[in-house]
Amino acid sequence: MTGPVIVGADHSPGTADALALGRWLAETLEVPLIVAVVHPAPSAIGSGRVDAEWIADRHRAAERILTEARSTLDDRTGVEYRVVASTSAAHGLHDLAEQTGAAMLVVGSGAAAPAARIFAGSTAERLLAGTICPVAVAPAGGVAPGSLGRIGVAYVDTPDGRAALSAAAALARRTGSPLLLVTVVAGGDAALPFMIGDDAERAFLDTARETYEDALRNAAASVPDVSAEWELRSGDVVEELAALDDVDVLFCGSRGYGPTRRVLLGGVSGRLLRRARRPLVVVPRA
Repeated sequence: MTGPVIVGADHSPGTADALALGRWLAETLEVPLIVAVVHPAPSAIGSGRVDAEWIADRHRAAERILTEARSTLDDRTGVEYRVVASTSAAHGLHDLAEQTGAAMLVVGSGAAAPAARIFAGSTAERLLAGTICPVAVAPAGGVAPGSLGRIGVAYVDTPDGRAALSAAAALARRTGSPLLLVTVVAGGDAALPFMIGDDAERAFLDTARETYEDALRNAAASVPDVSAEWELRSGDVVEELAALDDVDVLFCGSRGYGPTRRVLLGGVSGRLLRRARRPLVVVPRA
């Protein structure tokens, strides 16, 4: 991770959480921090002067947001502030990430997010539909980034899971924090609704647990220069992962298909965006 951390800022309350998370990530990874505000680009078809006046007004509003961001960051030196013109906030941040080779994009939760919960707004959801770099979403009003001293990974032994582990390990090496790898096995009814007989269900789940434990053990041992612990939990996958509140950030993969090196939300990562208590980082496919 050598490119900048980019924080998408706007007038929403979640921007302060995103700035705090982005600053911590940039300082930890020792990469530049860019705070970007996207305003509408001029329309190809419009009424000339009216469009120009409206665009100028939106540009001034973007500059005011950047002024607020500077104040939030206490005029921290080394931060670059940019106003980007684009057709949408997500599109503008996508383009900026590609142009700069961003290490990560950071945004806040939607306006409806309850305290210490992520609730993805439209920009976050659109960002996660094709971004080339990991996307971090900060929960509303959570604890200070970096205060808990552990990095979480929602791990499955797939290319997506291994990509999430690799990205988490890169951050853990910088912080000196241990990793916590978590796999959740669904309960019997959820795992095998089509099978009849408790014995068959128990046999299947016992075999699955052994397989997952081996995968977790091997994954934890495969990460160099990082202390790694692992847990195998049972229950609803999203509920168990969302309840993790003792990690500074939780990394997860996107999904098992789609263009390589692009984030495309799968069922678990998509639902986690609305439930997680800690910052969630969704990593592109390997």
